[in-house]
Amino acid sequence: MSSEIVALETVALSATALSVGAIHTLLGPDHYVPFAAMSHAGGWSAGKTLRVTVACGLGHVAGSVALGLLGLAVGVAVLKLELVEAIRGDVAGWMLVVFGAAYLAWGLVVAVRRHGHAHPHIASDATTVADGAWTPWLLFLVFVFGPCEPLIPLLIYPAAQANGFAVAAVVAAFAAATVGTMVVAVLVMRYGAAVARVPRLERFSHALAGLAILACGLLVKLGL
Repeated sequence: MSSEIVALETVALSATALSVGAIHTLLGPDHYVPFAAMSHAGGWSAGKTLRVTVACGLGHVAGSVALGLLGLAVGVAVLKLELVEAIRGDVAGWMLVVFGAAYLAWGLVVAVRRHGHAHPHIASDATTVADGAWTPWLLFLVFVFGPCEPLIPLLIYPAAQANGFAVAAVVAAFAAATVGTMVVAVLVMRYGAAVARVPRLERFSHALAGLAILACGLLVKLGL
């Protein structure tokens, strides 16, 4: 195969990876709603929101890349890899459901405490817990388990051709589109929530964040 054809194939695969990555992310609210909800409820800075979103997005892509290359190395068929991805998606969906339900319950407790006790330390304690180190790590864990189903077929062809440059280009394009789309969507939702802030609902911010995450998990479980 001539170098010109290989170059054209690489460009075509990379362009496809860009478009598929962006569409895949936009069509999956679980890629951005949890970050916007947690950022708003936890009072995260824009910098922290950006760091958590980028880290989770890269972990999301890296998990599927590792699975795809490992599968190719041991001779696992594409259909079997997609089955494994489906199982990972099921696990990630349940993780979102459990995380969202637990956070919703905790948020309701905080809302009741804020309503019954007008003490400043209540709000301060709630923000400290929500802004702690454990919530970003939980999101990261969920996203590492979460599959990038469209990426596997895009990787198989150049990997089978032993075209390392094309594999790297496809991964880079898909990762850039996925993470970039996540960041834009999260920041838009974060600032939109800040503009549309309703003071009477502020004490329910953690509960609403949990409800949003729970809804995303249920959407994943229902395959929507």
